[in-house]
Amino acid sequence: MTIRTKPHEIVERALELSTADGCVVIADEQSTANLRWAGNALTTNGVTRGRHLTVIATVDGKEGTASGVVSRSAVTAADLEPLVQAAEAAARGAGPAEDAQPLVTGTPASPDFLDAPAETSSAVFADFAPALGEAFARARAGGRELYGFANHELVSTYVGTSTGLRLRHDQPNGTLELNAKSPAAADGRLRSAWAGRSTRDFKDVDPTVLDAELAVRLGWAERKIELPAGRYETLLPPTAVADLMIYQMWSAAARDAVEGRTVFSKPGGGTRLGEKLSELPLTLRSDPNAPGLESSPFVIAHSSGDDASVFDNGLPVPATEWIRDGELSRLTTTRHSAGLTGLPVSPGFGNLLLEAGGEKSLEEMVAGTERGLLLTCLWYIREVDPTMLLLTGLTRDGVYLVENGQVVGEVNNFRFNESPVDLLSRATEAGRTEKTLPREWSDWFTRAAMPAMRIPDFNMSSVSQGV
Repeated sequence: MTIRTKPHEIVERALELSTADGCVVIADEQSTANLRWAGNALTTNGVTRGRHLTVIATVDGKEGTASGVVSRSAVTAADLEPLVQAAEAAARGAGPAEDAQPLVTGTPASPDFLDAPAETSSAVFADFAPALGEAFARARAGGRELYGFANHELVSTYVGTSTGLRLRHDQPNGTLELNAKSPAAADGRLRSAWAGRSTRDFKDVDPTVLDAELAVRLGWAERKIELPAGRYETLLPPTAVADLMIYQMWSAAARDAVEGRTVFSKPGGGTRLGEKLSELPLTLRSDPNAPGLESSPFVIAHSSGDDASVFDNGLPVPATEWIRDGELSRLTTTRHSAGLTGLPVSPGFGNLLLEAGGEKSLEEMVAGTERGLLLTCLWYIREVDPTMLLLTGLTRDGVYLVENGQVVGEVNNFRFNESPVDLLSRATEAGRTEKTLPREWSDWFTRAAMPAMRIPDFNMSSVSQGV
């Protein structure tokens, strides 16, 4: 067996080799293409291919069902049987799995399960690369230096189970990050601005548009203004809102809430389901079929955790409203945790959309600001208190002061301390929802559409010296 062997054949062979009571096999075929640049010139580019195989064995015992999970990369014919045996040995040596459920049945087979995996290549940049060259020329002429990268990944996932499931999902994922800096000769690259985009195929991103946006921001940064820590009216751009909402959803496991460990726990017991979280008509939802943000329509779980179970592999993932018109309506559950909590089964999310019916762009929201701060993005976000979902982090690559509807200069960076749940309750305006790249979490989650939001009293807890 070589890397050219079709993934469905690997899945079938692994299932044939299994002697366990139940078996799930997940084959991930990955290809990537990337470009990197610095100082207005390409530095590297390349294409990679890879395969990752996960075998999940389940063994029924007197005390319950146990599971064993083993994963390997670049699996060959000689590796396959030992891999299956290792998963079965792990299951037989383990105690009963707390999340044990019957393996999923009944999900219709994917019509392309027998087809070869989809692959990306450098051709994905056919239109993007010339536009990037044009952006380099414009930046050079305008006295800017561009740094950044473009990455495109395509993963074809094949899931087969001993209960008869044969499912496949192709997931394209593209990210573009662009930094513009002032020249070293001018000020040692002290001025920096960032923009990022998420894309499925690089046909909907234009680096010249981003460069023009960054040129404006570098111009704003020519005037420096020092501000102390404090609470400021703040405009959060979609990328920052996405980073906060993603962390909120990562903390939205129903079982943890029922057990009193999270911000969604109700004092005295139970959860905050049904509680009004925002006076704005905010709806936070996920939908595998959301245009431009498509994600897997079934559960793909390589391991079990608070919000995922290997026993749920292949379970359909429906469109879900987590917050509806400002009210908390769903928390994430596996089949196991749904049974424990008495709540509906609500598998995790492959994308995230926040909508409030707003029509204003970020620029229009700036124009309506008497005095406040405009952020570029957040980074180094860390949890301080899970019971409040209090997060801390830093601003980066540009914080700007707005006065009378105009940006008047760049201020220093800050450390912030805020809870995204509390921010929803205090937000006074949400703009137009648009696809965005979450900067902090872009290595793990990119499929998001968010509005800009106005927070009247965002807590900038201390001044940061970072850029």
